[in-house]
Amino acid sequence: MIRKFFILISISLGLGFLARWAGLTTHQATAISIFSASIMGTLFFWNFRLAFVFLGTSLLLMTRTIDLKSVITFASLEVIMFLVGMMILVGLLKDAGFFAWIVSLILRIKNLTANKFFILICVISALLACAVDEVTAIIFIVAAIFEICDYFEVNPMPFLISAVLATNTGSSGTALGNPIGILIASKSGFTFEDFMLKAFPVMLVCLFMAVAVLRFWYRREVAELDRKMKEFGANDFLIRLISVPPEKELKVSLWVFGMTLVFIALHHRLELLWGLESNTILLTMPLFSSGCVMIWKWRKARKYIEKDVEWWTLLFFMLLFVQAGALKYTGATDVLAKKLAMLSGNSVPLLTGIVLWVSTIGSSMLDNVVLVAAFIPVIQSLHGLSSSLQPLWWALLFGGCFGGNITLVGSTANIVALGILEKERNIHVTFFRWFWVGLAVGVATASLVWVALLLLPFYR
Repeated sequence: MIRKFFILISISLGLGFLARWAGLTTHQATAISIFSASIMGTLFFWNFRLAFVFLGTSLLLMTRTIDLKSVITFASLEVIMFLVGMMILVGLLKDAGFFAWIVSLILRIKNLTANKFFILICVISALLACAVDEVTAIIFIVAAIFEICDYFEVNPMPFLISAVLATNTGSSGTALGNPIGILIASKSGFTFEDFMLKAFPVMLVCLFMAVAVLRFWYRREVAELDRKMKEFGANDFLIRLISVPPEKELKVSLWVFGMTLVFIALHHRLELLWGLESNTILLTMPLFSSGCVMIWKWRKARKYIEKDVEWWTLLFFMLLFVQAGALKYTGATDVLAKKLAMLSGNSVPLLTGIVLWVSTIGSSMLDNVVLVAAFIPVIQSLHGLSSSLQPLWWALLFGGCFGGNITLVGSTANIVALGILEKERNIHVTFFRWFWVGLAVGVATASLVWVALLLLPFYR
């Protein structure tokens, strides 16, 4: 731990001195040094990541690298409040048994085969991630995997890894699937419709590619499960294992969540109709719906706020956004943007490839929110280079989501799923057992996106 801390301090201070030597101002060098310290603190000392952003933001203020007004501006409170509202709504769905109901639908399929099960697990994982978020989706899909694999006495690990990789892929389909989606939407001006028209179709093609790669990779495991299913016969036994949730409460909860999604989907048109500022309905609709939920479920309102909202994560995001904003505030990102523009010869296609692959590789090692928060000010500083920088935003979205598939620590969903596997089944997944299949899926899907960004006209 002492060695890691020494490396962290040495690199962050070294970057600061190097930036100063390269001609940047003292405040620019300070912002770079502090932000790099927070990133490496997250990488080396995961459990202390919140402490690092607290300390870093305090130092930015004390050194006058940023002012209080800008701290509030860059904290992206609209994104944080959106996530708070969505977490409360997901808590409502959990209480109502929505995810148990989804699992029951999978397990009740007649003449269930291993191939059907494998494809359904992947597709439902991806679509659930689009509607709620990747972590919530994978928690409940794991339950279905354990039920099936335990009964037929097969190793659940290949199916769990496949579901997680599909979940990360699916999280790029809408602004709701991953925190970076709503962050990019709020900073780029993209609407929910933009995501549905430009991200969702490409995500489906990438999901098809991911499922094909995974089906080939785990063909022996699927064949073994299929053999066991034929040997054991029909899956009527599974129906008795399912606890069906109260129908009325589930219907009301689905209605509340469904109406929220409808307003989010139509937010751009409604904002134009009512003369509201861009993204007003997108960012406030979850708050409005969660307020109604807390009136309806007033006895559980405190539980939703205290237990279902991940305050630790949200505070980390908020202060990380401030530190990334300090790079923009001091002009450090403008310098980096000019260097990137010179490196690419002011070519948007070449810049798109750089952003896509840097974000893909970077998010395999870092939390994708950390990486995206660092990249956003750089892309904003590139405005004026071309009439449209849309491909860069989409490259950042897909790279941030798909890169998480490459390593064990590339995505929160990966860590959560493997934690459950180790705790519930005492199965430990080694780094390289994940890495090779994750790399195959990550490179295949990112390559598809690269081709789409370069060739499809609606990305220009």
